[in-house]
Amino acid sequence: MKKFRKVLDGLTTSSPGGTIGSPSCGSAAGTPTAAPTPKEIDVQETLVSENFQLCKTVRHGFPYQPTALAFDPVQKILAIGSRSGGVRILGRPGVDCYCQHESGAAVLQLQFLINEGALVTACADDTLHLWNLRQRRPAVLHSLKFNRERITFCHLPFQSKWLYVGTERGNTHIVNIESFILSGYVIMWNKAIELSTKTHPGPVVHLSDSPKDEGKLLIGFEGGTIVQWDLRAKKADFRIYYDEAIHSVSWHHEGKQFMCSHSDGSLTLWNLRNTTKPFQVTFPHGKIQKDGRKESCKPILKVEYKTSRSSEPFVIFSGGLSYDKAGRRPALTIMHGKAITVLEMDHPIVEFMVLCETPYNNEVQEPYAVVVLLEKDLIVVDLTQSNYPVFENPYPMDIHESPVTCTAYFADCPPDIIPILYSIGAKHKKTGYSQKEWPVGGGTWTLGSHTYSEIIITGHADGSIKFWDASAFTLQMLYKLKTSKVFEKPKPGDGRAAEMGEDDPFAVQMVSWCPHSRIFCVVGISAHIILYRFSKYEANTQTVSLEVRLQCEPEDIITPSENENNPCFSEPTSHSPQTHYQHPVSPGSRTPDGAKDSVPSLKVKEKMVRVPPGYQSDLVIQLLWVDGEPPQQITSLDINSAYGLLAFGNCNGLAVVDYLQKTVILCISTLDLYGATDPYQRLTRSPRRNRQSTSEHCMRGLSNFYSDSKKRIRTSYQSLTELTDNQQSIDMERSKSPTSESRENSFSRSRSSSVSSIDRDTKEAITTLQFGESYGRKHDALPTPCLWVGTSLGVVILIPLSIPTDHEERMEDPVTVGPSGAVLMLKGSVLRFAFLDCNGALIQSPYEVWRDLNAPEDPDRPRRRKLVHFSPSSSQDAFGEGHLAVVCSERQAKVFLMPSQSCLFVHNITESSFVLRADVVSLCNSVCLACFCANGHVMTLSLPSLRPLMDVNYLPLTDMRIARTFCFTNEGQALYLSSPTEIQRITYSQEMCDNLQEMLGELFTPIETPEAQNRGFLKGFFGGNAHTFDREELFGEAAAGKASRSLAQHIPGQGGVEGMKVAASGVVGDLARARIALDERGQRLGELEERTALMMTSAETFSKHAHELMLKCKDKKWYQF
Repeated sequence: MKKFRKVLDGLTTSSPGGTIGSPSCGSAAGTPTAAPTPKEIDVQETLVSENFQLCKTVRHGFPYQPTALAFDPVQKILAIGSRSGGVRILGRPGVDCYCQHESGAAVLQLQFLINEGALVTACADDTLHLWNLRQRRPAVLHSLKFNRERITFCHLPFQSKWLYVGTERGNTHIVNIESFILSGYVIMWNKAIELSTKTHPGPVVHLSDSPKDEGKLLIGFEGGTIVQWDLRAKKADFRIYYDEAIHSVSWHHEGKQFMCSHSDGSLTLWNLRNTTKPFQVTFPHGKIQKDGRKESCKPILKVEYKTSRSSEPFVIFSGGLSYDKAGRRPALTIMHGKAITVLEMDHPIVEFMVLCETPYNNEVQEPYAVVVLLEKDLIVVDLTQSNYPVFENPYPMDIHESPVTCTAYFADCPPDIIPILYSIGAKHKKTGYSQKEWPVGGGTWTLGSHTYSEIIITGHADGSIKFWDASAFTLQMLYKLKTSKVFEKPKPGDGRAAEMGEDDPFAVQMVSWCPHSRIFCVVGISAHIILYRFSKYEANTQTVSLEVRLQCEPEDIITPSENENNPCFSEPTSHSPQTHYQHPVSPGSRTPDGAKDSVPSLKVKEKMVRVPPGYQSDLVIQLLWVDGEPPQQITSLDINSAYGLLAFGNCNGLAVVDYLQKTVILCISTLDLYGATDPYQRLTRSPRRNRQSTSEHCMRGLSNFYSDSKKRIRTSYQSLTELTDNQQSIDMERSKSPTSESRENSFSRSRSSSVSSIDRDTKEAITTLQFGESYGRKHDALPTPCLWVGTSLGVVILIPLSIPTDHEERMEDPVTVGPSGAVLMLKGSVLRFAFLDCNGALIQSPYEVWRDLNAPEDPDRPRRRKLVHFSPSSSQDAFGEGHLAVVCSERQAKVFLMPSQSCLFVHNITESSFVLRADVVSLCNSVCLACFCANGHVMTLSLPSLRPLMDVNYLPLTDMRIARTFCFTNEGQALYLSSPTEIQRITYSQEMCDNLQEMLGELFTPIETPEAQNRGFLKGFFGGNAHTFDREELFGEAAAGKASRSLAQHIPGQGGVEGMKVAASGVVGDLARARIALDERGQRLGELEERTALMMTSAETFSKHAHELMLKCKDKKWYQF
């Protein structure tokens, strides 16, 4: 704990030679101020660096670019591999684990060690990895890197410790799972095929042991060759040469037949009695044409042949559709007896897997579901019902249903908000799902001590908003809102949005939500704002529309002032800022030259509509076209339910709207905001030159922008959108903000460089807004409602507001805006405001308690507004002591004392980069400033002293998506979109990192392996000697020798001893460890018994030889020896 003291009496002003950004003790603007009343700011700071640690917690959403699928039929857990080397392991809701290969190589195949708590992954860099799943954070136990051959297929028989690995050269290698070392036993391709064969059979595409005899291995080569290899005799039992390429093979459980899928869309069924030709050839989707030919069909990429006791076998395959029918969607075909069902999918099929009741391949399989992994979805089909319904997916796999364009994160929400949103959203859920329980139900998960409510809000390219319950490291959708319903559908002939070049005219840019008042505000890409109120009742409403003309006619050029090092801000005059609000002349008015003017980009529905319970639109605000040019993007927004006001700004100016009276009370350009306090010298020029400097960088075509991470997109961060006239591109590699760079250059130039500054002219945008109780002027005695305005040039302006307090007066009398008050300065674009009392506690914004405007009237209890205020003086002994204002920009953070406007503390956050996101958050009953920089650093600073508490180089900014979606929240949590389909949550709290193991789900649960069915005497007698097959005798080092060292390299992993040390505590972990110990003890006892038997045999032999020698020598004399 650190105690600091800042004495304020006798503060000196900054010297004339000092710079504006210097941490001087004078006012931020460098102007002389009267010495404040002698007093001391005495704050006990409780946060220290030991309170902070950064780590990932959980990842939500659909795995991006999936490549592989596996299922453990005993543990009931599912694994999905991805192209970036990630592995997601899913069990029951709450059991969701993400692992990442360090190499980042794509995952080609996954193989569970069934009921053993382990997983084998084969990656595109020809490396095998063994993962330990008996710990909550899985880790790699072993890795095996193939040096000379490329891995194409892997197969691990049930309850076997020997993994078969097929390669591109056509060879089959065998790996010991326990030691992860190659056996000397190799099946070379040239021995598998006949010597007379002239061509190479191709890569191995299939490996499986015969259900009838584990000593027989079926090898499928891509070229159409199939070989059954006798592992004991080391020779081929039979070879099949087919003229079509093979994609997959599947056995009948009796081991007498197998089925192959081919590249011509055919399925062949082979009987082991006669392998010269297929027993049956079918083209499931190849109809015979008029000329007698069959339709050409696409390849069948995979087939599964599964038997059932009570019905005909199931033949399930992907692909095989005819080429002639263009536009057909990818399909999964289920053949059950004579019935053929085609299930069309919304996305291409990556992989599918049939789930069966038994893990043994020589028993009747009894399939009950099919897991289908699509490129952008995961579907499970119920096979037990004739109509094949799908199961309702309990995981949040549809985050990317429409591309995510913005996020918001709220921790410690009011406890009643989640049940209310869920009850409303549940009414709109889809129906028709299978009534059976979700089949992937493995693992265990408990709520733990992490009990506060959390909500994540995602905005999407199609204008939809999704509310998610994010409590306790889970994610469940609560409620979906479609903002596009407020507007008329754009007509093809209209094309106002098309003229702006917007593929997604309703795309959400930013959101503002007050959980207490349940007021919700959405900013859209077409320069529109929608305000929603929450109601539990449906209602007939007509949305009110306001149209605002916010256009700066003479564009401004920012030049260094003559007194740039010590600009003197005089007290503003009492003139009212001129309002530029205009009503449109007509909806489609045009100027004489034909240019579009005074029309919005979208058309609001004018008729009365019936809206369901939930969020109902109350007001739409749209910026208008001016002289044929579309409105500029809205860059900042704040709403305050206690004041009934909404403020927004862009690169042209600021507007304030009274949403209770549905009127615009202020609409002013940035230049006019300053009045007489403008710190810059501005030169006007022709308004026509480069009108669209920022529009060039709008976020076009959000549905497609993920394919190009370098594409220029519009974002709510001013650092990334506000560009200078030279059209410099957004290049994140240089980690510099264009506006900050321009700002820094302007300060480093000489005072006479106004001519050269014309080349760097910049619009000054409103980058952040905050309503709150504050002091608009230095000599104010009491706090009043104020609007804090931050700009892209580092200027902070306070605008005092006069709001009627009486309920009736508030609905009738106008809200008045005072002239601009204090002006403060920082380096870089202003990002965040926050207010602390003089004890260092965070002052919450005032809010209105939620009331349902559509509820039935109660004559005894008239519906009145109930406001909750947090006055800066409420926690002080003396009235009107003031408060602290925390201001953070792209480059630095400052803490000011209000109303004196004295800068108490300043910290330069970064010199070489710039801050993308900054939030003042509560943690451990205290507050701190959390920052995320473009160079990937995550930092926290103490408040109010701005001491660095944590600085971690966590995440290089490789994608604009991260910058657009990164956000901090209370209780030491943050999130960002790690891929277009996944949300990554992280924590910067040491306490949460320490308790993370308890909060995560347990992947492995000790379960008894099902016993194999009794085969009966005759079946056991005539069914081969599968159960007497000992792989150790064939593949062990004693029999097969050692493999060549140059063939593969063994790499020990980090998850061995450490994995057991950090294994989850509790009964489950203890049981798992006890079982392992028992297994090891039993193994050692078995070895001891074998060694004892060997010693007894050796002793008997020695005794026998000794007796024979004694008899031989008994009658001999001494001289006969």
